[in-house]
Amino acid sequence: MHNGARLLRNSDHRRMPWKNGGGETVEVIVHPEGASLLDFGWRVSMATVASDGPFSVFPGIDRTLAVLSGDGMALSIEGLGDKLLTPVCAPLAFPADAPTTARLMGGPITDLNVMTRRGAFRHSLTHQVAEGARALRETTGKRLLLALSPLGVSTAEGLIGLHPLDALVFDGAQKAEVIPTGEKATFYLVEITPV
Repeated sequence: MHNGARLLRNSDHRRMPWKNGGGETVEVIVHPEGASLLDFGWRVSMATVASDGPFSVFPGIDRTLAVLSGDGMALSIEGLGDKLLTPVCAPLAFPADAPTTARLMGGPITDLNVMTRRGAFRHSLTHQVAEGARALRETTGKRLLLALSPLGVSTAEGLIGLHPLDALVFDGAQKAEVIPTGEKATFYLVEITPV
């Protein structure tokens, strides 16, 4: 079955309060579509963290977090200890059901959050920089590309232009190539595969 690529513009992302009310989250995509925070299989979102405090706990969920903008935050994660997360750090994977508190290093930050239901899906989140056209490797599940700079993605359907924080969701088996519009293309790549 061939699924086309789905472009999710930053201006169209759904904005909603955090599960624990401590901030705002921008839902990029949730699967299955329309799922709530209690019954999703996987979810990709961005959040603004404006004050120190606890993270929402999600039983049975694995999460990976990356800082998109701001000075960063120090996380204290039960069972994993203290972790510092800044825009230049590699994304951090940890259980979303481990009690976690955040302390901001400077002002507010924006993060990228990928969550999958343990035992049903697994995911990876990687920061990528392409200085020329770069083909994305094929995988079994779904891929989501979140642009950090203006870039193009060449697919079987043609070239799709993305602005910063636009996302493109497509089948892992679909051939795709990232094409920088400036000197280089920077983006996060999320790969989600059924277990």
